[in-house]
Amino acid sequence: MLSSRAALGQARGTAAVGQPMPYGVKLPDNPQRAKRPDSVGFAIVGLGGYALNQMMPRFEQAERAHVAALVSGNPDKLQRVADAYGVPPQSRYSYEVFADIASNRGIDAVYIALPSGLHAEWTERAFAAGKHVLCEKPMALSSAECERMIAAARRADRKLMIAYRCHFEPYNLQAMDLMGQGAVGQLRLIRTEQSYRMGPTSPMENWRANRALAGGGPLEDYGIYGLQAALYLSGEMPESISATAFRPSNDPRFAEIFAHVSSQLRFPSGAVAQLVTSYDSAGINAAEARGTEGALMMQPATAYSGNEMVLEAGRDRRKFAPGDSTVQFARQLDHLADAIRDGAQIRTPGEMGLRDLRLIEAIYGSAETGRTILLNPDGTRRS
Repeated sequence: MLSSRAALGQARGTAAVGQPMPYGVKLPDNPQRAKRPDSVGFAIVGLGGYALNQMMPRFEQAERAHVAALVSGNPDKLQRVADAYGVPPQSRYSYEVFADIASNRGIDAVYIALPSGLHAEWTERAFAAGKHVLCEKPMALSSAECERMIAAARRADRKLMIAYRCHFEPYNLQAMDLMGQGAVGQLRLIRTEQSYRMGPTSPMENWRANRALAGGGPLEDYGIYGLQAALYLSGEMPESISATAFRPSNDPRFAEIFAHVSSQLRFPSGAVAQLVTSYDSAGINAAEARGTEGALMMQPATAYSGNEMVLEAGRDRRKFAPGDSTVQFARQLDHLADAIRDGAQIRTPGEMGLRDLRLIEAIYGSAETGRTILLNPDGTRRS
C-alpha cells in the first residue's frame, strides 16, 4: 500500500533504503495536538506515499495514538516530516540505528509501512526492540514468514496487528452485519474486482513491479481487499480454490510480476466467490454478494473514502450511508491502542494475515499447476 520505491534484488538481499519525498505530500501546518495521558506512541517505519498521505494525517483524529518517532533512510525527508509533526530530534532514526528505539520509552508500538517484502524482517526487529507492531498488508510474502512473525510476537510478549483497515470502515462493517443477518437470503455468489492500469515502469523503478518486494503483484497489493471481502461477506473459509494468472511478454511492467490474477473459491455452504485483480485493466474497486433473496453491491467497496453500498431485494432498493469512510484509519490506530493499554482482543491479528497468505499461496499454486487446490479450514492444503 505504498508509492515509495525501495532496494532491489533477491528476497533475502532486499534492504530498506531511503527514498525522496513522494510527489504531492502535504505536511501539516501545525504539530500534533496533545493526546490523553495513556496515548500510545507509534514509530513510523517507512515514509512513503501511503504513510505520509493516508496514515500519518489520521493520527490527528485518533484519541489514543500519536506519532512518537520516525524511521527513514533519507535524512532530509526525515527532518522535514519530523519538524512538521513535532517529533523531537532524539526520536528520529535511520534504518541503521533502528535498534536504538528499544531505549526510547516514548515508543510503544511500531507501524511498518515498508514494501511487503520487508515486512517480516522489520516486524521481527521491532519485537526484538520490545515494541508492539501494526504491520501493513499483506502481512508478508509467504506463510512461512507470517509464522515467524507470530512466533516473534509471542516470544516478545507483544501485540501483532495487521492493518486491515476495512474492518474499521463503516460501509464494510455494515456489509458484514447485513450479511450476518441474511439480508440477501442464502448466499450463492460473491464477485470482487480490484484493478487499475499501471503506468510505464519496470522492476528497477517501482517496488510494486519487483517480485522480491511485491510477490506476485496485484493479488497481494490490491486483490487482497477482494479476498478479504469474500471471507468476511461469506463468513466462511473456502474448501477449494482454482485460479489462473497472466503475464504478457515483452512488457517491462510485468517482467517479474503478473498482470492479472483471477480465482474461484468454493465454500462449504455451496456458495462461490469469483475474484479478479489486475494491474493492466480499467480501474474498478467493487464487491457484490448475491443470494436467493437479494444482492448487496458495493462500488467503491474498499476505498480510502467515498464508498457506496446498495441492497436490492425484489423491487426494493436501499442505499446506505453508515458514516465517513475516512474514520477507518483512526479507528484502526485506537483499536491497537486499546489492545495495548486495556488488553482488548485484536480484530485483525497476525493469524488473520497468515490465513490470507495461505490462501494466496493456494491461488498461485492452482494457477501454476492448472489444478484445483483442496483446503483445510485453516487455509492449509488438504493432503
